[in-house]
Amino acid sequence: MADEFNQDEAAAQGENPEAAASAEDSNADASAGAAQNADDSAQNADASSDASADNAPVDPIDAELADLVDATGPISKEAELLADLQRLQAEFVNYKARVERDRDVSRNAAIAEVLRSLLPALDDLSRAEAHGDLEGSPFAAVVAKLRASGEKFGLKAFGAKGDKFDPELHEALVQTPNAEVTENTVADVIEAGYMVGDRLLRAAKVAVFIPAEG
Repeated sequence: MADEFNQDEAAAQGENPEAAASAEDSNADASAGAAQNADDSAQNADASSDASADNAPVDPIDAELADLVDATGPISKEAELLADLQRLQAEFVNYKARVERDRDVSRNAAIAEVLRSLLPALDDLSRAEAHGDLEGSPFAAVVAKLRASGEKFGLKAFGAKGDKFDPELHEALVQTPNAEVTENTVADVIEAGYMVGDRLLRAAKVAVFIPAEG
């Protein structure tokens, strides 16, 4: 009995190498078993967590978005290029329309300036015509051609006796009270007014009857 106790003690103290090796192997097996148990516990915990996540309620909006992405798929490079081309085309159409609009505005302004420079000559010819000086003369044909050319570009004269006075279209040079009128009325046209299309080129210079007081 004492011999067995001595052998165990000797093994513990390194006097018996075989016994010491056996004891170390036993301890290593025990440590490995403990580590395996720890890994199994961690795997079981992860599995429980995944199961809880799978069982969690799904947001309907997230689900619809996911279905939409699955249905449409990623946008292809060709689709992106097509969208860029369509955008460039729209920008070019807008640019072209803007250039044409600006060109029309510049053209109309140039025409208006040319016609405005001819108004003094038309005024002189109109006064001569009113006095009968053009009748039977070559200037009658000149007046007709000038008026036809102006009408071709939208020039038209306005202003006549009896018209209602409009301060936006008429320039009153003389105002005379008159008991026969109830509103300001053109009494006489001194110089005709002119418009190009809807654009006022020159206001008509007129004499005006105004209602008499009392």
